[in-house]
Amino acid sequence: MQQYAILTYHQIDLAPPPPAAFRSLYVAPDSFARQMRWLKRLGYRGLSMRDLMPYLRGEKVGKVVGLTFDDGYCNNLHHALPVLQDCGFTATCYVISQLLGKTNVWDLSNGVKQADLMSPEQIRAWSQAGMEIGAHTQNHCQLTSLPDEDALREISASKEELADLIGREVEHFCYPYGIYEARHTAMAKTAGYQSATTTRRGKVQPGADLFQLHRIPVVRSTYLPQFLLKLLTEYENGKDA
Repeated sequence: MQQYAILTYHQIDLAPPPPAAFRSLYVAPDSFARQMRWLKRLGYRGLSMRDLMPYLRGEKVGKVVGLTFDDGYCNNLHHALPVLQDCGFTATCYVISQLLGKTNVWDLSNGVKQADLMSPEQIRAWSQAGMEIGAHTQNHCQLTSLPDEDALREISASKEELADLIGREVEHFCYPYGIYEARHTAMAKTAGYQSATTTRRGKVQPGADLFQLHRIPVVRSTYLPQFLLKLLTEYENGKDA
């Protein structure tokens, strides 16, 4: 059966020098460009979650791969967007609605270098360039640590706030930290999303649970041979994050 890869990126930038925490979540701009060009060379189309949905539902079949960026860093706009446009790809950026124009403050306790998040104007620029905005809660909170009322507000209010900002529906959600329970998938459905992505690793078959979609991480150490292995084989299937 056809399987689809949904790739996960965070920052597209040069990693800070050791011993900086979470250096793995950086992919150098030239590495990202090389990966996208190999996708195109191999006949793949990179798609946002919006554009990928007909394939995940089994309505279409094709040589496509999902492209997602978590958190909404400015370097996604500066370094990834021109490459995506040059390749004719679309992508989804999951952003935190109450932290626009700020930094990754949720990482402070781990000593992670702070990086700028896209401002409201930059979010609109991403959307107007044909890319998609998805929601990643209001405050990048760990949903399982919140009372249900607060978790539902984080999930649903982020959708509404971002839709108001970009002037179109926000239809796709990503669980912060990849941590969630069955009640949170129900909340995402109640809020009106069409899908929700996780950090569980593997490709997705048509007919899979659209609110527990697996993805494939691309990190600083993902050199081209491994990138192609992730894309072209079942290497990632069963590798839970």
